[in-house]
Amino acid sequence: MSCQFTITFSGDAEGIVEKAKSAVVSQGGFFEGDTEQGQFSISLMSNTVTGSYLVEGDKLTMNITEKPMFLPCSAIEGYLANKLK
Repeated sequence: MSCQFTITFSGDAEGIVEKAKSAVVSQGGFFEGDTEQGQFSISLMSNTVTGSYLVEGDKLTMNITEKPMFLPCSAIEGYLANKLK
């Protein structure tokens, strides 16, 4: 089961991508990409969440491709949105 959500940000794409990378890497995750697109994998609540991102203007679209069945998309979105503020 995959999920997709978009986070609107202020500032430049470089800043939001750096925040995303820092949030993922600080949790021991994998992050690869640039200011346009990339992919990541992170452990949330002892489970792996894998996905990709796309930056278009002031919008960061996250596409979660792998997650635990019991972990709702809203929890992932809330966690990531909080880390990107």
